[in-house]
Amino acid sequence: MKNNTYSRSNILIVDDEPQNIRLLEKVLANAGYTNVQACSDSRSALSLIEQINPDLLLLDLSMPHVDGLKILEALAMREPPTFLPVLVLTADAGRPAREKSLELGAKDFLTKPFDITEVQLRVRNLLETKSFYERLRNQNEELDRRVRERTRELENAQFEILDRLTVTAEYRDDITGQHTKRVAEMAALVAQQLGLPDEEIALIKAAAPLHDVGKVAIPDAILLKPGPLSADEMDQMKQHTEIGAKILGGSDSVLLQTAEVIASSHHERWDGAGYGRSLKGNDIPIQGRIVAVADVFDALTHERPYKSAWSIDAARLLIKNGAGTQFDEDVVSAFIEVTQTDEDDDDGDTFSAFRSINAPIPEEQLQAESYV
Repeated sequence: MKNNTYSRSNILIVDDEPQNIRLLEKVLANAGYTNVQACSDSRSALSLIEQINPDLLLLDLSMPHVDGLKILEALAMREPPTFLPVLVLTADAGRPAREKSLELGAKDFLTKPFDITEVQLRVRNLLETKSFYERLRNQNEELDRRVRERTRELENAQFEILDRLTVTAEYRDDITGQHTKRVAEMAALVAQQLGLPDEEIALIKAAAPLHDVGKVAIPDAILLKPGPLSADEMDQMKQHTEIGAKILGGSDSVLLQTAEVIASSHHERWDGAGYGRSLKGNDIPIQGRIVAVADVFDALTHERPYKSAWSIDAARLLIKNGAGTQFDEDVVSAFIEVTQTDEDDDDGDTFSAFRSINAPIPEEQLQAESYV
């Protein structure tokens, strides 16, 4: 058996009787195993196992200080769980000892006094089992890696498709194509300030650009009208929330589900006077409440066919005054924190990209200005 496939496997013997250790070392050496270590003090067994990480453990059950069953118990509780085949060495061939050993994770038994051929065969079988386990684990890890890679590729493709859909819709009423990106950035900052989980923040940031995708179905005569909309035109404009929800609806994708929620709810009002599905208060999804603030802020602070750009201070004032009626008070508070800037800070701030050079609009004009 010198031509041993598993000759370099790490084997650890734990037995308090030196003569048993010497016998097993000799038997294993004759079988071609070159990495055999032994421990006669069971109190050191667990630390030695952690140190050398054996492929196979030959473990005596009856030992002073710490018996083999206690070592098996400790191995069974290791975190993270590891596969270590244990070949129990025992002079007790009784059923209770065997059942208890198997219950604690032992894989096989050697009964004292040892039969040399049996020792070699059982050791080889368990090392073969360990080898199969390692190969299977490596294959599973490789499959997991490939699945993660493929999932990442599909997610990237999905994001790219959604981004192109966003740009298609955006260029109809924002020549720069940047409105949706600014809304997404602001929504993410507000969500973060609110303490939402990182995964939820990422979803909101990715889905928010699609909030107005339903505008692809709104006629240019309404969408690009350089002035206030009539009542009938406003009714048509309001349909973009439901159209957007239909475009995005019915998907198993969490991202698209979030985008659908935002598209349908970002024009709802806290007091129930908004449009979409006539929701009120906490019945409005938090994603929609956040994007509602981010969308209004960006619409106010940038030029549209029907209005000039407001200053940041004027837009912040309108949003602050709308807390508890148009907007969720908690979302407004988070928005105010996010947009609070220090004009004297030469290093800039998180909000610097959103600032405007326009002069403030007088407070009496705030409610008179129309926006969508």
